[in-house]
Amino acid sequence: MLLKFAFQDFLDDRKFKNTTKVNIRNYLTMLGEFVEYCNENQVVNVEDITTSTIRSYLLKCQDKGNNAGTINTKLMRIRAFFNYMVECEVVKLSPAKKVKLLKEDVKIEVFSDEQINQMLNFYRRIKRREKSYCAYRDYMIIVTILGTGIRRGELIGLKWSDIDLENQSISVFGKTRRRETLPLTSKLTKEFLAYRTYCKQHWGKGNEFVFTKRDYTKLTENSLMLMFKYLRQKMNFPNVRVSPHTFRHTFCHRLAMSGMSAFAIQKLMRHQNISVTMKYVAMWGNELREQNDRFNPLNNLDI
Repeated sequence: MLLKFAFQDFLDDRKFKNTTKVNIRNYLTMLGEFVEYCNENQVVNVEDITTSTIRSYLLKCQDKGNNAGTINTKLMRIRAFFNYMVECEVVKLSPAKKVKLLKEDVKIEVFSDEQINQMLNFYRRIKRREKSYCAYRDYMIIVTILGTGIRRGELIGLKWSDIDLENQSISVFGKTRRRETLPLTSKLTKEFLAYRTYCKQHWGKGNEFVFTKRDYTKLTENSLMLMFKYLRQKMNFPNVRVSPHTFRHTFCHRLAMSGMSAFAIQKLMRHQNISVTMKYVAMWGNELREQNDRFNPLNNLDI
């Protein structure tokens, strides 16, 4: 079967299975790059792709500077494609099966208190000086992710009907394609109350979406990422990337450092598998050791 037709068939199957738009885009980009590599090397049929072909492609990606995490992500996309090819009986065995994932030196960046305050104060100053809706909105976006750990897609789709201020909870349509309810702290509830009042006064009417663009239309992924790009340039932090995911990681980090159980963190982060949660907790092992050395109850006992 011609690779270009198999690739399109695979994408159509993902769409039919209601795969998220983000994942479809990732398949289109990452798997498309592999298909292009195969065509450049005169490998035009699915059946002609070997384990060696896949390894050569990944080595080329490595030479281009792709880190272990990116290489592994690309390999997982290729594996998914060949699993589908096996399912369709185009090939008997997946050539990607024998290609091992690389070991990752995973370091998750989080914000310090000083950095968080610096960003929030930046928006507070603009809000006071310019009476800017976007400054207040961007401030609330940061506070919302820090207070709930929600993902950027969930943030973009967040509606006022999803926020129960009376019962202090927020409902999100998560990664697992189901609605999940998260608790809100009293502090974040007050922030939402004040922000909702401001929005009604500023626009003179209500909007179903919590966060909108300057023209009062629904916030898009592109406009959200432009906001973080602008903030990244203004802050110029040397050791941490300013992105929605870094705020989510910071939320998780603070939960772990507070001594919260891995099970509770899993529920708040909405990880499908607790092993993902444990991976995060393990990364902060040195900090946990330092905290334990400082606050262990045995420290004050004469033994």
